Amino acid sequence: MGLAGLGLTARAAAPLFPGVVRAPAYFTELWVALGLAAFGVLLPAYLAKVLRYPNAAREEFTNPIQLGFCGALPVGMSLVAGGVAPYSFMLGNLLWWAAFGLLIAFQVWTLVRILAGGIELPQVNAGWLIILVGGIVLPGPGIALGHLEASRFVFGISVAAAAILMPLLFYRALAAPPLPEVLRPSWFILLVPPSLIYANGIALFEGAEFLELLYPFALVLAAALLVYARGFPRWAFGPPWWAFTFPLDALAYAAARYAQDHPSTLWKTLAGAALLLATLAVVMVLWRTLRSAASRRG
Repeated sequence: MGLAGLGLTARAAAPLFPGVVRAPAYFTELWVALGLAAFGVLLPAYLAKVLRYPNAAREEFTNPIQLGFCGALPVGMSLVAGGVAPYSFMLGNLLWWAAFGLLIAFQVWTLVRILAGGIELPQVNAGWLIILVGGIVLPGPGIALGHLEASRFVFGISVAAAAILMPLLFYRALAAPPLPEVLRPSWFILLVPPSLIYANGIALFEGAEFLELLYPFALVLAAALLVYARGFPRWAFGPPWWAFTFPLDALAYAAARYAQDHPSTLWKTLAGAALLLATLAVVMVLWRTLRSAASRRG
């Protein structure tokens, strides 16, 4: 998600910075290609896990702490679809519809799991946004592929889920013990709903300019999260660190959209800063991941 998302965000920001970030070119397509490569490695690996260790895979879909992160598969697939669409419309179309179907199925299962009960407040985490609110991501690639009505459908489901889940997550922050250190980067996922409900909502619906009100909140929330995470180098490194990446991509995407609709030096500067921050986050987490993998092999 973080890799392909950065490529798509850079494509969207390219008109703001002619001659600096060209699309498709040396910067944007590098991240699209890396996202495609990661997807090509991780999907077969996960399918092998399902076949070899079905109990472990089943646990991921039933354990409330892990459940939300299962949504990364269809959401990431939709981003890869948007990345490859300019080169192969058929492949992009196939991946997007597969992502659409999987996400709807995962959302139904998640609601069944919630209704079954037995989930304690400390087990609620921002990862739930990926699986229940991930539909706000699909319209970006979906509109480009011509799937306007399907994009509105999945967007509507996820906006309704966001209206329930965002207050619950803030209540969890107030009423439950702090997240374990390794999961603390997942709070950055809170950036995605205000960023993409705004950016994709105004693309989907005429007269939805009122959604611009969400962008200032996303900026203030980003500032708060950066202060909260100021000690992140001391946090234990793990897969949840990837939660730094796509949410910052989403913020940069919203910033680029806002700067295009409101041309001024201020908004263009903020868009550039957001894109730079997203790039630094992706580079940092990718490097830490590769270094960690190399050390385990060594």
